[in-house]
Amino acid sequence: MNDNRRFALPIITPAVCFLFFALTAVSAQETPANGTLTANPVFRDQCAKCHGKTAEGRSFGGPSLVSEKVAATSTDDLRGFILNGRGRMPKYGGKLTSEEIDTLVQQIKALNKK
Repeated sequence: MNDNRRFALPIITPAVCFLFFALTAVSAQETPANGTLTANPVFRDQCAKCHGKTAEGRSFGGPSLVSEKVAATSTDDLRGFILNGRGRMPKYGGKLTSEEIDTLVQQIKALNKK
């Protein structure tokens, strides 16, 4: 066996394993737009602490996302609230991607159609 190949295998194997686990972790965090709001990892990590795990609001926290008021809010306004914040709600424009924000908006709207 060539000496170069004998040393390349131990280096390549950990790199391939790392790449596999990194891609697995990234794909596990992606939530399709047709998933539920409360199952969305972005909602659980960023929103649930104020809006509650079921999105029905928390006392001294964020309001319910399941309400007539939210149902009547346009998708553009919801997107704007998430991007720019409102009242005590912080801005998420620099923290979330536009795809994550669009998914949250779609899921909030879907939650209110039930």
